[in-house]
Amino acid sequence: MNEQAIVAAVDGSAVSCHAAGWAAAEAVLRGWRLELVTSVYVPTGWGPGAVLVDGEMDWLRQDGERILAEAVRIVRLAVPEVPEITTTVTFEPIISDLIARSKRAHMVVVGSRGQGALRRGLLGSVSTAVTRHAYCPVAVIHSWSAVDPVSAEKPVLVGVDGSENSVPALELAFEEAARRGVGVTALHAWSDVGIGMEVPMMGWDDTIREQEQTALAESLAGYAERYPEVPVRRILVQDRPVRALVDESDNAQLVVVGSHGRGGFTGMLLGSTSNAVLHSVETPLVIVRRRADQEQTG
Repeated sequence: MNEQAIVAAVDGSAVSCHAAGWAAAEAVLRGWRLELVTSVYVPTGWGPGAVLVDGEMDWLRQDGERILAEAVRIVRLAVPEVPEITTTVTFEPIISDLIARSKRAHMVVVGSRGQGALRRGLLGSVSTAVTRHAYCPVAVIHSWSAVDPVSAEKPVLVGVDGSENSVPALELAFEEAARRGVGVTALHAWSDVGIGMEVPMMGWDDTIREQEQTALAESLAGYAERYPEVPVRRILVQDRPVRALVDESDNAQLVVVGSHGRGGFTGMLLGSTSNAVLHSVETPLVIVRRRADQEQTG
């Protein structure tokens, strides 16, 4: 059973503090504990001899504690109602540490990029790696949107492709929208441009349009009864899913996508759409993997 905690990684960068602030707001919505973690891991082979003495270990730990203390200060200023906060300095690589924590956490939150490889390499490549392998949903945050009153009124955008892979994303999107008191925008994008094709086939046949409308309707079946307080806006477009999601993301406070879509293979860790959206949208993004995919990773 997942622990009622949200884990956020920080490294002293502004974007990691933004991620921690978003995680704190999420923790407030759910009444859950916020766990902040930073890594002071030194790669094997670092420096002549690559052996750290006790004094160096103490310095690294103190540096990590300083980063965490500053993150806690910023979080409490921005989200004063945040419930319990715990902090951890780890000497493990941050990617493996976050993946291990994801086995018991409700959500892992990371910034889109961090201090860089020469500092700690916490974010950026880490956000990609964690979204590929985590056992729980992963939120990737670009900016301080948690306390933006304009964004707070916007709906939750979810990508829907009619496959089982998008079901966990739909579940989370409606849950988030209900807690935030906003609606859901369900976007189903269909494109007749195949791999290696630059120009789509002419026209959008009415039969295909009806098939895609049916797929979207079937995906959303039952949610109106379960979440009657959540208004739903349906968008069906003939476009590449990535482009459609990126375009619509400006009108959302949160984007939720599955780990891979109907074109994905069993065991695929991150599909082309979710991977491209990860690196394209500025809106907070949550990537949700199916339980079957999580079990295969484990």
